[in-house]
Amino acid sequence: MTRIITAIEPQKKDPKRVNIYLDDEFAFGLAGYLAVWLKVGQVLTQEKINALTSDDLLESTVHKALHFLSFRPRSVSEVRKNLAGRDIPENAIEVTITRLQENSFLDDLKFAQDWVANRKDFRPCSRSALQMELRLKGIPDDVIQTALDDVDDDVLTLQAARKYAHRLTGLNKLEFRKKLSAHLARRGFSFASINPIVMLAWNEIQSAFDHGASNNNEDNSWTL
Repeated sequence: MTRIITAIEPQKKDPKRVNIYLDDEFAFGLAGYLAVWLKVGQVLTQEKINALTSDDLLESTVHKALHFLSFRPRSVSEVRKNLAGRDIPENAIEVTITRLQENSFLDDLKFAQDWVANRKDFRPCSRSALQMELRLKGIPDDVIQTALDDVDDDVLTLQAARKYAHRLTGLNKLEFRKKLSAHLARRGFSFASINPIVMLAWNEIQSAFDHGASNNNEDNSWTL
């Protein structure tokens, strides 16, 4: 079965797309660049029509995925779920994901490594908490393990303690230990690692306070 192109018109809402009319009836829309070689009077086979609409679907799916990725990095699973929620055929989704991976727009290992690095710098949490967060993002277990290869829970516990401890200055030792321990527990750290780190943080706070007090006394000794 063949059909004849009787009109090619730009879309009003999106001038980068065109409407294709076959035998004086609207047939389908196409991305402008896909319609460059089409002209009025051209005969299209059903096979050619299927190829054009398939290419257009893929183009549209890629644009939707890139828009989703423009807000922040995403995992493969996040992109797949987002596209599936738009009722896009599975084969178009998988071809799109492959294309994005080939062009470095999607990379689960880099996503996981960046996630871990960000957590270390801004919101330290335990190795097990990081593992859970990455699983919720759909990252495969083997990729998670690679991303966590250099993660040391003791180091993370100390980082998290130091970031929070400055909020607790002025508290007595008991209140300091209670509040900092609770904070670290919420971040997923084990009590075995929390206790010595809390004491270390307390000693650091006291040392800094004593050092500051000593400097103030030295400054005052020169005042007559």
